[in-house]
Amino acid sequence: MQSLILIAIGSAFVNNVVLSQFLGLCPFLGVSKKINTAAGMGVAVIFVITLSSMVTWVINRFVLISLGLTYLQTIVFILVIACLVQIVETVLKKFSPALYKALGVYLPLITTNCAVLGVALTNVQSDYNFITSTVNGFSIAVGFTVAIIILAGIREKTEKNDIPKPFRGMPITLTTAGLMAIAFFGFSGLI
Repeated sequence: MQSLILIAIGSAFVNNVVLSQFLGLCPFLGVSKKINTAAGMGVAVIFVITLSSMVTWVINRFVLISLGLTYLQTIVFILVIACLVQIVETVLKKFSPALYKALGVYLPLITTNCAVLGVALTNVQSDYNFITSTVNGFSIAVGFTVAIIILAGIREKTEKNDIPKPFRGMPITLTTAGLMAIAFFGFSGLI
């Protein structure tokens, strides 16, 4: 149990997928303009990463390893992630059209979000069991969600500030993300 807690804290904060591994920057920067859409993207990412961690572990363990097809991991994992994103997209379109419209093009981009594939490959390379893979995937997704919501909150506040013209938009967002990465580096002493 203690090792799962350490993995959870390490995955969410110490080795934050966005702020220390720099994976998943496209939705991180693109969907972080408003807290509502950032939270929606975070929930979608939590669902996709957690479920893909579970499904890819099962497929890898019982299909790819058993048949000696481990060289197909990346391709198979991408297909699994694409299917899961389609499920999320269909559910959001049906039950939350406003969030579906707000996420726009970034929702299908979860398929190509390197963070999702990175988690699946990390779980395999670290030789995690099913429970550990699931906890790792969920924790990484929670870390992503925390980071994107914090950035969205800061971006909403900076819209009302008098920022010099050359720094408006993406320059101040990238500067903010860099400062957040430095702040999250402070978590490295936890583990």
